Amino acid sequence: MKRIWLRRAVLGILIFGLCCVGFVLGVSGYVKHQAADYLLSREAAAGLEDVDCILILGCGVRADGSPSLMLRDRLDMGLRLYEAGIAPKLLMSGDHSRTDYDEVNTMKDYAMAAGVPSEDVFMDHAGFSTYESMYRARDIFCAEKIVIVSQGYHLSRAVYDARALGLDAYGMAAEDIRYAGQFMRDLREILARCKDFFYCLLRPEPTFLGETIPVSGNGDLSNG
Repeated sequence: MKRIWLRRAVLGILIFGLCCVGFVLGVSGYVKHQAADYLLSREAAAGLEDVDCILILGCGVRADGSPSLMLRDRLDMGLRLYEAGIAPKLLMSGDHSRTDYDEVNTMKDYAMAAGVPSEDVFMDHAGFSTYESMYRARDIFCAEKIVIVSQGYHLSRAVYDARALGLDAYGMAAEDIRYAGQFMRDLREILARCKDFFYCLLRPEPTFLGETIPVSGNGDLSNG
């Protein structure tokens, strides 16, 4: 009797686990499918009109304050779009939660070193997650139509979040490079798509809001 009970318990746990895995994979696939039509080639991006800004999502910064390879690739693609006239402004969104870690000033410095005027570069110091970056792009920076730049594995979620929050958003992938540790990033991204699916349903406010800094104005107002 105990063996029968144990087998049933193990079988139930296995079935429950498979259902959970299936649900997560299904939601991840749904998010990717919903965003697929808005992921653009550079040629297609050139055909967009009235884009408010190019939103570049932050990631790792080295101890010396220089951008990581992934971040540099995002910045380089964003700069190409800016130079091609896709949008008149850049919005750098990342983590500046500590004095000793600053993604957004690193990003702005990189853009200015490439010749972009300071007033054309906005900084979102509280872009602590993909969802929060999109929420704040809408509510703090008053953007309506944006092109988002990130790596391809991450871009579907970013575009999904933005469009779920009412932004007319498109995605442009940085260079297609297989970075170290990419397999684990791909696995985490499956879970992150599921998490953001529920965030977009429940619409929690980001960690910080505040006064608006319209991206149509002067980027120096976002310095800090």
